[in-house]
Amino acid sequence: MRLLVCGGAGFIGSNFIRHKLSSDPQCEITNFDKLTYAGNPDNLTDVANNPRYAFVQGDITDYDALDKTVKERGITHVINFAAETHVDRSIHGVCKDFVLTNSLGVQMILDAVKNNKLEKYVQVSTDEVYGALDLDDTAKFTEQTPIMPNMPYAAAKAGGDLMCRAYWVTHKVPVVVTHCSNNYGPYQFPEKVIPSFIFRVSRGEKVPVYGDGLNVRDWIHVLDHCRALDLLLQKGEPGEVYNIGADNERNNMELTRMILKHFGKGDESIEYVEDRKGHDRRYAIDASKIEKLGWTPEYPRGKFEQGLKETIEWYLANTAWAEALWKRKQEWDEKALRA
Repeated sequence: MRLLVCGGAGFIGSNFIRHKLSSDPQCEITNFDKLTYAGNPDNLTDVANNPRYAFVQGDITDYDALDKTVKERGITHVINFAAETHVDRSIHGVCKDFVLTNSLGVQMILDAVKNNKLEKYVQVSTDEVYGALDLDDTAKFTEQTPIMPNMPYAAAKAGGDLMCRAYWVTHKVPVVVTHCSNNYGPYQFPEKVIPSFIFRVSRGEKVPVYGDGLNVRDWIHVLDHCRALDLLLQKGEPGEVYNIGADNERNNMELTRMILKHFGKGDESIEYVEDRKGHDRRYAIDASKIEKLGWTPEYPRGKFEQGLKETIEWYLANTAWAEALWKRKQEWDEKALRA
C-alpha cells in the first residue's frame, strides 16, 4: 500500500500515520498537508526520518498539486483528514474556509482518485452531520440516520460526504465515508475542550462551560479511531458509510468534573458562559456495523477514566509542544489579518 494521507499533520492524522507506520511494515506514507495553524510538523518529529514516510506541503483544493503527488509517489490509497474543524470559528469566523476545504477539497480528492484509478479512498467525517438527538431519547445515530447538520462546520462536512456518495453512484469511485464521535488523546490542538481545560486548570484558571453543561458527546480515544480507519482501508466496502464510536456518552459537566478531579479541584473552578449558537444537545453512535468487521475499542466506556488520565499526563508532559503551537496559531492569525 502506498498511502496518501491528506491532513496528516493534524491531531487525528498524525496519530494515524504513527499507528500505520508501526503496524504495517509494508506501507509507504505520503503526508499531504497545507500546514495551517492546526497542521503541526512537530506532531511527527519522531517519524520524520522514517524511510517509508514523506511529506508534501499542499492544499487539497489544489487539484494539480494533488494529481502530481499521486502520480509521482505512485499512490494506491487515500485517506483524508484535512478539514477546517473548529466549530466556533465556523460560527464567528470566515465560514468560506470551511466550505472550500470540507466540501470542495473532498471533490478534488475524489477527482484525483477517479482519474488515477486508485484502489480505495476513506473520507474521515463526523457524527455532527447527523444533527442532534434529544437528551431524554435512547436513540443513537446509525448509518441510515438522515443528514441534518445544524452548524456551518457540520454542513460543510456533509457537503463532502454527499459528494462522496455522488461519485460512488455516478462513477463508482471506491470511497468509504466514516462518521466518528468526539476524539480525545495526545496531539490535539489546545483550543479544543479537553486540552484547553487541562491547561487552564494547570494555570489556576477557571474553565468555561457552555450553557447548563448537559450537552452529551460520545467520546472515543484517538487510537481506537485510528485502528478503525485502518481496518476500513483494508476491509471497508466501497460506497458504504461506517459509524465509529466507543459507546461512551458523557455530558459536559461529567467530563469537566473528571478533569477537575485530577487536579484536586471542584465546581469552584467552573465558569458558566453563554451557550454556543446552534449547540447540538446530544450525539450518540451506533457502531455495530464496523464491529461486525472485527473492530472493538481498546478504551471502551469502562476505561474512559484511564484514557483521560493518560491524556492529561501527556499534555502536562508536553507543555513546550503546546506553547509552540499557540505561537504558530498567533502568527497564522496575524498573517490572515494582514491579508
